[in-house]
Amino acid sequence: MSVAILIPAAGASSRMAGRDKLLERVDGQPLLRRIVALCMPHGPVFVTLPEADHPRAAVLPQGARIVAVPDWQEGMSASLRAGNAAIPAAHDLIVLPADMPEITGADIARVVAARVSAPDALIWQATTQDGTPGHPVLFDASVRDGFAGLGGDTGARAILSAHGGRRHLVPLPGQRARVDLDTPEDWARWRQTRQ
Repeated sequence: MSVAILIPAAGASSRMAGRDKLLERVDGQPLLRRIVALCMPHGPVFVTLPEADHPRAAVLPQGARIVAVPDWQEGMSASLRAGNAAIPAAHDLIVLPADMPEITGADIARVVAARVSAPDALIWQATTQDGTPGHPVLFDASVRDGFAGLGGDTGARAILSAHGGRRHLVPLPGQRARVDLDTPEDWARWRQTRQ
């Protein structure tokens, strides 16, 4: 089994009052760098950006592969289409948004391990401790052709719906499979909880 990881990171951080949420510091480093570094032990990492020389590119660890998304303003689906197209078809694919500051390397490993422990599934999706679906999500290579038809800002919901009967849920501790931070207020509240 070969796994590649796609980090959609082409959004505008439009709710951050001029700041870039993916450059906010978590554990002493920019959030985007942290999440990419956590993924690298599991396979090649592809990061979508609005253009190859976007300022976010400067914080990526060596070895991360940039995928430019000219139509990034369409939303998440543009990143998913472009990233999927850049990754060899034989690879299973993990999708992990860049703005999830509580995800750990162990969480990613747990989802990868579920691929082996639940081999009849086609999608392995992390959930919160109480079972609410979140990220990361691992897609079997056989369902990746569905990414080409994605549209709008709904992410991969169409693929998840189409294969819902063969989805295996992977609980992670707490709420970290769902914690994403989109506004300065979100960041301030989250940092208060970390003190």
